[in-house]
Amino acid sequence: MSLQSTMDDTSNRVQLAPAAETPVPAAGKRGQGVQRARTIALALIVPVCLMVIWDVMVRWTGTRLVPSPYGVAVMMWDFAFGGIYDDAYSASLPIHFWKSVQRVYGGFLCAAAVGIPLGLMIGRMPLLRKLLDPTLSLLRPIPVTAWLPLSMIFFGLGPRAAIFLVFLGAFFPILLNTVFGVRSVDIRLFEAAEMLGCSGAQQFRSVVLPAALPSIFNGLRLGAGFAWILIVVGEMTGVPEGLGAVIMDGRTLSRTDLVITGMVIIGITGFVSDRILLMLSNYFLRWSPQHHA
Repeated sequence: MSLQSTMDDTSNRVQLAPAAETPVPAAGKRGQGVQRARTIALALIVPVCLMVIWDVMVRWTGTRLVPSPYGVAVMMWDFAFGGIYDDAYSASLPIHFWKSVQRVYGGFLCAAAVGIPLGLMIGRMPLLRKLLDPTLSLLRPIPVTAWLPLSMIFFGLGPRAAIFLVFLGAFFPILLNTVFGVRSVDIRLFEAAEMLGCSGAQQFRSVVLPAALPSIFNGLRLGAGFAWILIVVGEMTGVPEGLGAVIMDGRTLSRTDLVITGMVIIGITGFVSDRILLMLSNYFLRWSPQHHA
């Protein structure tokens, strides 16, 4: 066997050998942990500073109308577990929280179920866009609070009026972002799809929906935020239970600690909802190199 044949055989064996997986170095894992801890620390700077300023201002002014952060923390504990004030609101957080969650996500899911398909159709059908756009542009600037009396007339006193108001607040952000996402699809994508024999419903699934997903998720995040904002207004319609009802009761009773407790719980829940939607967005858009959390 010649030297050249031996070299060729050795080269073929080297090329056919499977490449060993490169393990992630421990230093890289530590670097990721440090980066994650740094991100969390940066996110906590502003809330901690605000609480310090809040506490200093309460002590400096000596006011009793606004509780200190410690006073709100005590109220939150009693609201969740009881054992401190033993009043009507002690250990009642699970009931009020669950009622508000049902109304918020009931209205939000209805808004998504109507807004996303309608937005996709309006974005792709010029005739439907010309038919509905003037009416939607007329209704969109009307504040949701202006619908409060009508919602009580339409649905009566109770949770259905609250769900309707949440639906209205979440509907337009979802609809408009979906329409924007569909109309922003590059026309060259449609041309390429048609050249590959993709048309009709297949083109809609393979081109329109994936390209519009970033805008759709933006609309869902905005809609979820508005849903939690409007639950306070929605629960002014005579419902006895819910975080918005608790805030209204706190205002009537001059219980500022109860008002702030409801605000904090709504803020935390809205933040968690937004993080969940962001995780879903990152999962469904993991194929996109331009998408970043």
